[in-house]
Amino acid sequence: MKRQGLILGIILLAVITVIPSLIVIPFAEAATEDGHINIEQSTEYVSTSGGEEEIMVNVLRESTDTIETVPLEDYVALVVASEIPADFEMEALKAQALAARTYVIQRLIHGSDEEYHVTDTVDHQVFQSESELREAWGVNYSGNMGKINQAVQETSGEIITYDGNPITAAFFSTSNGYTENAEDYWQNEIPYLRSVSSPWDEQSPVYRDQEIFAYSEVLQQLGLSGHTFDVSNIVRTDSNRVKELVINGETFSGREVREKLGLRSNDFSIEAEADHIIFKTNGYGHGVGMSQYGANGMAQSGNSYQEIVQHYYQDVQIESIESIL
Repeated sequence: MKRQGLILGIILLAVITVIPSLIVIPFAEAATEDGHINIEQSTEYVSTSGGEEEIMVNVLRESTDTIETVPLEDYVALVVASEIPADFEMEALKAQALAARTYVIQRLIHGSDEEYHVTDTVDHQVFQSESELREAWGVNYSGNMGKINQAVQETSGEIITYDGNPITAAFFSTSNGYTENAEDYWQNEIPYLRSVSSPWDEQSPVYRDQEIFAYSEVLQQLGLSGHTFDVSNIVRTDSNRVKELVINGETFSGREVREKLGLRSNDFSIEAEADHIIFKTNGYGHGVGMSQYGANGMAQSGNSYQEIVQHYYQDVQIESIESIL
């Protein structure tokens, strides 16, 4: 019996040692009892020419309803190219690379019932293929992509963690001078997504905006009847964005008004004229997490990508993917 046990042990060791290059990691919980994190069942790994295993990301291309499988670091580079201006400072591009990589790793860890891990839209992260970027950038493609690839390569494998887990690496274009507490936009409090000062954003070309609507258009979009437009009881968050307000006797959140009317921000003021209504906004985006124009301003001021990340995401660490898996 001892001899049979020894033989079985040797066979088991051999199977583990020569495991095929394409593997599937079983998923049970985000973290196992020993504290290590498992990636969900449908995630593929492939062996690179150097013998290292590379994570593959399945991206749903919504325009064609097809799934494109992309190596992780290539995916990160194409997201950075799609989500942030290529002429931003290198340290801002690196911070964006960390946010993009962290976002998709968190998606892989928590799993999905779908065949894909992420879509290519703002529902997850905007993703364009190399051919789409070539068409968009024309003669600037090589220079832009070379710069972005450098930012991705110099941060390769790095993600942002809180208490040993990948964070929800929210980001947006431009703040109103402050970022937003997570619970003031998404209801749930998240300890690392706290409101912080971001004065660099005033240099953003989309810092201020205004939209002009007919009375009937606003009432229709908000689902209100009648012909009058009466605003009262405006409550603002710590970052001066509209938390809630009352319009014609009905209570709305600032987020609701922003999304129903397609405003750039929920830091808005309202001016009712005789035949139209003006919404003036500061900032662009939901305001939670890292401001891209703020990150670029910090980089221009000499801050590193690590300093940018740790400013916009409170009490986080930068770790390698391998260290948490």
